[in-house]
Amino acid sequence: QAQLVESGGGSVQAGGSLRLSCAASADAYSSTCMGWFRQAPGKEREAVASLYRDGTTTYADSVKGRFTISKDNAKNTLYLQMNSLKPEDTSMYYCAAERYIWKCSITTMSGRSLDFWGQGTQVTVSS
Repeated sequence: QAQLVESGGGSVQAGGSLRLSCAASADAYSSTCMGWFRQAPGKEREAVASLYRDGTTTYADSVKGRFTISKDNAKNTLYLQMNSLKPEDTSMYYCAAERYIWKCSITTMSGRSLDFWGQGTQVTVSS
């Protein structure tokens, strides 16, 4: 049974918005650190945003000011609100979580083999 399931991807024009959702099992949602990654064909996987259980967030410079990570505890769901989308945001987006981590940030998440991964949802932005 999948522990993280993403949805909300799609095709939009540049300047548009999308909201990605990541429905989590209770086990995955209890993680101290959750985040979003993306990977485009031929490129390395990139950490986009992280959210610590105390609400602390970090973002990649490429999305800062445009993307917002959040969660709904009543729904066990992690979100990524993406505004002012650019063609370079085109990628497969993945939700991930780590049960215990000394510091939750896109840097520390990038350097670990994380406990939970979703299957991904495709985002395509046309110019």
